[in-house]
Amino acid sequence: MAGSSFPRAKALPTQSPLFWVNHKDRYLRQLLISDIEEETGRCLLVYFTDCDRTSAQIDPGDDVHFAEMLTSCAGKPIDLLLETNGGFTDATEKLCSLLRAMAPDLRVVVPRRAKSNGTVIALCGQTIVLGPESELGPIDPLLGDGVPVQFVLDAPEGTFNPVYVQMARTGRAQTEKLARGLLSDGMMKGRPTEEVERAISALATRDVYHSHGSVIDYKEAASLGFNVTFMDHTSDLWKKFWLLRSMYQYDCPIAGYAKLFETSRISTAVASPPPPPAQTK
Repeated sequence: MAGSSFPRAKALPTQSPLFWVNHKDRYLRQLLISDIEEETGRCLLVYFTDCDRTSAQIDPGDDVHFAEMLTSCAGKPIDLLLETNGGFTDATEKLCSLLRAMAPDLRVVVPRRAKSNGTVIALCGQTIVLGPESELGPIDPLLGDGVPVQFVLDAPEGTFNPVYVQMARTGRAQTEKLARGLLSDGMMKGRPTEEVERAISALATRDVYHSHGSVIDYKEAASLGFNVTFMDHTSDLWKKFWLLRSMYQYDCPIAGYAKLFETSRISTAVASPPPPPAQTK
């Protein structure tokens, strides 16, 4: 129980004082996670990247940490609190595979942002919880140099190297296939194929959202056919979710973390890379 440990209880922590103080930010976050779990009856997992201060993204090293968190919640309904600007599609596919296999009752909570392939992960849920501050984003792929695949595919023939064009074509096909599988077997299961394809076309091209950073708020997400649960700013549960993500936003830069994977019992941090050495003349 959340109230059974220090500082809620009278007994001092079992850890040494210096160790507890050194890790107090994690312990306090985990107390709040436990409070939320008691209120919802669901196991809460957190995947937080410091989007504002680092270039952290979804990458091939994330799957082992996701698997550890999911294993700790085996057989329970799961909430995933998600904040990311996106990342590698191959790595995203692996995370989606884990979530579908190990979290059949999944609700994805996006307090602030889950952009690009973060939106793809959000599509793994049976529902997405959004509030006034929340945003999803288009999932149109970018090539390695940051060029949108649609710019390549829509360019006059001969503008780009044929290999580059094929990379753009397969990049889009990969993203569309992943989104189609998630929606058809998940929150849009049983819907007409046309509705699923309309949502994928809107997300994976520049025809509806003209920037990769376009904001898809709760109203837009619902209009796409997604199963959205909206929590306004007066909701006590939403306030707890927002407080928790605010703790991550504050704690990560101080601790030098680019990314955190956390539950009420597990905490794994990925350190921010050191700045490049200063160049001397």
